[in-house]
Amino acid sequence: MKAVIALIYLVLVFAVIAPVKAEDSFVVEEIKVNGLQRIAAGTVYNYLPVTVGQRFYLNQIAPTMKGLFKTGFFKDISLEKKGATLVVNVVERPSIAKIIFEGNKDLSSDDLTAALKKIGLAEGKVFNRQILDKVEQELRRQYFSHGKYGLKIETKVAQLTRNRVGINISISEGRVATIKQINIVGNKVFENDDLLEVFELSTSNWLSFYTKDDQYSKQKLSADLERLRSYYLDRGYINFSIDSTQVAITPDKKEIYLTVNLNEGDLFTLEKVKVSGNLVVEPGEIIKLVQVGPGEIFSRKNASATSKAISDRLGEEGYVFANVNMAPDINNETKTVVMTFFVDPGKRVYVNRINMSGNTKTRDEVLRRELRQMESSWASTKKIERSKVRLQRLGYFEEVNVETPPVVGTSDQIDVDYSVVEKSSGNLSAGVGFSQTQGIVFNANVSQDNVFGSGKRVNLAFNNSNVSTRYGFGYFDPYFTLDGVSMGYDLGYSARNAAKANISNYSTNVINSS
Repeated sequence: MKAVIALIYLVLVFAVIAPVKAEDSFVVEEIKVNGLQRIAAGTVYNYLPVTVGQRFYLNQIAPTMKGLFKTGFFKDISLEKKGATLVVNVVERPSIAKIIFEGNKDLSSDDLTAALKKIGLAEGKVFNRQILDKVEQELRRQYFSHGKYGLKIETKVAQLTRNRVGINISISEGRVATIKQINIVGNKVFENDDLLEVFELSTSNWLSFYTKDDQYSKQKLSADLERLRSYYLDRGYINFSIDSTQVAITPDKKEIYLTVNLNEGDLFTLEKVKVSGNLVVEPGEIIKLVQVGPGEIFSRKNASATSKAISDRLGEEGYVFANVNMAPDINNETKTVVMTFFVDPGKRVYVNRINMSGNTKTRDEVLRRELRQMESSWASTKKIERSKVRLQRLGYFEEVNVETPPVVGTSDQIDVDYSVVEKSSGNLSAGVGFSQTQGIVFNANVSQDNVFGSGKRVNLAFNNSNVSTRYGFGYFDPYFTLDGVSMGYDLGYSARNAAKANISNYSTNVINSS
């Protein structure tokens, strides 16, 4: 019996691996593709296992069609043989001509378009109804994260010319679910009211119509839980943990109950504080930066501030990529912590180039003279940041940003790239008035704080009436010398005819300067 089974098995294996007969194949002399509208013929040729002059076997039909279907471009494919010609018939999936949203208020159409684009539904792309089925799930996820659980969605697909479709997504957002109650379970040291003050989320109050703090949001809850964690870690509860959170919604989807289950742990104090590693600078300077000490209650906030202070101090000496890691050694028996700050300064970094961009009006020299970080010197985080602040204080820019990308091919050089966004630095005002004494009064004032992008300030003033006339001109150069010595002056002329004001029969002409 076993011998018979073995014989049958060998026959089946042989049948599977036996070569295809010559009559089950043909030499392709021509390839035709029918049904293409938008897709290039080359796309189809790339997925064919044969070219003109090669032999095509029948057992290649299935993998060929599978490969073409996997492109997602076609909803129907068939292969046929006409003489020595291989004919590929395809029916393209329609493309998406337009996606229209209706009824969306909380989320803009741009935000919804970006969300759908991530799942493959966007204008210009091939329409796939299976992807459309994912739209509702994605939209619900977007709206649920904003607390709108009464959401209703209806999608319609309209057939258009040239094998295109238009998609209409009608949205009824419903009302944002408000928080009815927040429960904190497991706290023994701190009262509920103290912990709830940490939360941005709150139950409804008389200011909620403005602050919206009673409207549930998944992002807000995550932020509140992180604030709660920081609250405990900054007060010595190093083993604090949030075991679980529950969000329960009422059947009418209008109210939400939040429950936070936590484990406070025990209070820990610092037994010892150590600083190790390559300190680079004098140890005495590092010790002054340590903001925690033995006997104090453990505080993650103070420990993080210490790490940043040490890192910033090393950055002043050119070690801009320094790492200062804090490693707490927790003793659960004595409820103490040995805090060690490991200092890894890395390599000292030098500035290769300082680049400016975005100053379409202001001259490059106006920006560079404000810099305190120099090229070819070691990089100082303090000087780089100080330079940014000085650029902001000029008042010529809406925004100033700085980046420090490493120089390709080196490990100890960086470029400092400052990018600015120009804003209007001029002012123009004019007015017309009437005085019983002086009659009609005209006045105008023009000032430019960055004339011709030079960083110099110029202002002109004019005031005229039947009685008096005033002219003023001002000029100020903040960098009259390279050392930053400024120079400025004001010129003025005024003329007054008192007789026209029925005061007295005299007139004055005054020229002043300062």
